[in-house]
Amino acid sequence: MEIMQTQKLELLKLKRLGIDTYHENILFLRADCSVCVSEGFTALTRVLVQFNGKQIVATLNVVYAEILGAGEAALSEIGFLRLGAQPGDCIEINHLPPIDSLKDVRAKIYGNALSEKAFQAIIKDIASGYYAGVELSAFITACSGNNLTLAEIIGLTKAMIESGTRLNWNREIVVDKHCVGGLPGNRTTPIVVAIVTAAGLTFPKTSSRAITSPAGTADTMEVITPVDLSLETMQSVVEKEGGCIAWGGSVNLSPADDVLISVERTLDIDSEGQMIASVLSKKAAAGSTHVVIDIPVGPTAKVRSMEEANLLEEKFIAVGKAIGLLIDVMITDGSQPIGRGIGPALEAKDCLAVLKNDKEAPLDLRLKSLQVAARILELAETAEKGKGLAMAMNLLDSGAAYKKFERICMAQGGLKIPGHAAQMTTIKSEVDGTVIDIDNRKIAKIAKLAGAPSSVNAGVVLLTPIGTKVSVGDVLFEIYAEAKGELTYALNYLNTGNQPISIV
Repeated sequence: MEIMQTQKLELLKLKRLGIDTYHENILFLRADCSVCVSEGFTALTRVLVQFNGKQIVATLNVVYAEILGAGEAALSEIGFLRLGAQPGDCIEINHLPPIDSLKDVRAKIYGNALSEKAFQAIIKDIASGYYAGVELSAFITACSGNNLTLAEIIGLTKAMIESGTRLNWNREIVVDKHCVGGLPGNRTTPIVVAIVTAAGLTFPKTSSRAITSPAGTADTMEVITPVDLSLETMQSVVEKEGGCIAWGGSVNLSPADDVLISVERTLDIDSEGQMIASVLSKKAAAGSTHVVIDIPVGPTAKVRSMEEANLLEEKFIAVGKAIGLLIDVMITDGSQPIGRGIGPALEAKDCLAVLKNDKEAPLDLRLKSLQVAARILELAETAEKGKGLAMAMNLLDSGAAYKKFERICMAQGGLKIPGHAAQMTTIKSEVDGTVIDIDNRKIAKIAKLAGAPSSVNAGVVLLTPIGTKVSVGDVLFEIYAEAKGELTYALNYLNTGNQPISIV
């Protein structure tokens, strides 16, 4: 959308109030401000804010208190950043012309299929900050569930790639991996990146923060090393060490996706079509050529049946082919969490234990990581078919993978030791028997109520995977929290019929 210059209005001097509104540009004006009065601006009006040749679209909040003086305006912190302005600078405020791409959003709400051109317009406007939160929510909801055709998913993916930077590593093969999620503690990425880069492959891993889970890969890695890397730093790390593990939101590879994810997190929505577009747009934008996709299947995982997994596999491969990616899909066991820790610091401890070949390291996390690494090595033809697992195991057991992981962390800004939560309680078995089922969603909910991922040391440590024989009084899992209140939230949920472990 091209926004035309409108009639100039009175300039207002900026004041900083220090208000964080995450991705949302917010403008604060006095109710008796001459601009508000003359233009008829009211609360929640979308306006065009201009400064020094740059412009952003912001939502107006009207102020009645004396925190702003006559002739003053304020912006949220993200507004200051995007506009490139400082306190004392003078801004101009104008009416926002109609946003043409919203007609396509309305068409999708009524069930119409959108063209690639329509997605290009929508994503361009989202990346430019022209959509309000309610408009973003409408778009996400209209595309949720199975409301996108394969052609629409391809169109959305291409639009998201074009909305940001696309890297080129000048290498024939650049690898990547992604798990569709729904499995607590399944934090294989740090281990896989270490193994694969130790084998000499290029692996520029950009990861997301948690959307609906107790921890995303970026949340877990941030406990160990900085992940909020600039594009230049990311490129430097990859050129030096062959790989990185960075937060995708910091390198502008798919900026519209980062905005959409922030709304999806609030709505607790993670739909199939948008997930495929999100994943593959970032892989393509990061310069990847060969990608392994892990789809865990289980009764309480994100993907519940083999039929659903097979359909998802077909779509990943088809969309990948349309945008030039070679995709290999692994359909894996999603019946229970992987590893012991669920939450950023607890998962980080598991990853480090595996990388260091600690005797107490979770064996399931070690095996899953080796399997994913093996598929990447074979997909890239670094290992012959059937020999990837032996190569991956040798790189891990020899210590080469951990040495590479250390070097990557140091190149990203240092290697830190995960911390400990202030509060902890144990949940014990009330019966004798065998663990026959673990509800992934309930155990994840307990970890989130305890504070994860915002409290990085919070979460759950699962001590009794499926098949474990237990007696009365044996500890099933531990809950960690930073505050007593959060521990109470988790326990209240647990004690109201939400037991995540079934024993017979």
